Amino acid sequence: MKIAIGADHGGFDLKEFLIPHIKELGHEVKDLGCYNKESCDYPVYGHAVAKAVAGHEADFGIVICTTGIGISISANKVPGIRAALCTNDHMAKMTRQHNDANILALGANITGPGLAVSIVDTFLSEEFSGGERHVRRINEIEDLNI
Repeated sequence: MKIAIGADHGGFDLKEFLIPHIKELGHEVKDLGCYNKESCDYPVYGHAVAKAVAGHEADFGIVICTTGIGISISANKVPGIRAALCTNDHMAKMTRQHNDANILALGANITGPGLAVSIVDTFLSEEFSGGERHVRRINEIEDLNI
């Protein structure tokens, strides 16, 4: 799979930590920035990852800022994106199975590197259940974008 990843300065270190791990899993990584710790604005990177996923340039995305909140809000502004802020493996599992989330959001000051690896592994390995109620609810969410 191709994974787009982006972070602001607050998520830079965690992004840099996760990229080699994602590659070790056999995935291609599209790093959309930021590329250093200079102060920058998270909406730029949340939007860039979301556009890559929505445009089918990547299968999934990962976005990271200090809390994961702002960057997930930014990513969710792009039609077709379902970015989920996850702080544990169960959330990552359920958002893939029930919400067919296509972007994982992480908070670098909330989730340490070891837990972040576990959340990423869960998110990337889980499948959408395809259950009728889940499809119906995702369609309802998509209809809100009109």
